[in-house]
Amino acid sequence: MNAEFEARLAALGTRMADVQESFILGSGHGGQKLQKTSSCVRLRHRPTGVEVRSQQERSQAANRIRAWTELCEKLEARRRLLAAAAQEERERAQRRTRQKSRGQKARMIESKKHRAAVKAHRGRPRDE
Repeated sequence: MNAEFEARLAALGTRMADVQESFILGSGHGGQKLQKTSSCVRLRHRPTGVEVRSQQERSQAANRIRAWTELCEKLEARRRLLAAAAQEERERAQRRTRQKSRGQKARMIESKKHRAAVKAHRGRPRDE
């Protein structure tokens, strides 16, 4: 079990030592079994602050596997989001700095000439 999650975390550039694992009492429905055993698993990735809790199963081992899977999925989704944002920023910078087409330049010059003509009619009121 450990090797699989270790490989997934290594692909993300994270170590298992960066994850704090704790076993706590569950909450909610379940009665005596829930209040007596620490079957709820909480994983916290310290560098990013991503936290996962799992208490869906009765077994601590099953909850542990479920929590590690969920943590890996959350970290992968976070990485995909960051990569998409970086790609979007690169594309935005490219669009900002690319050269204008001939048509765009012509329209821009026409607009400036029109604006200059409008402003040329301004001035101080003349005395008559």
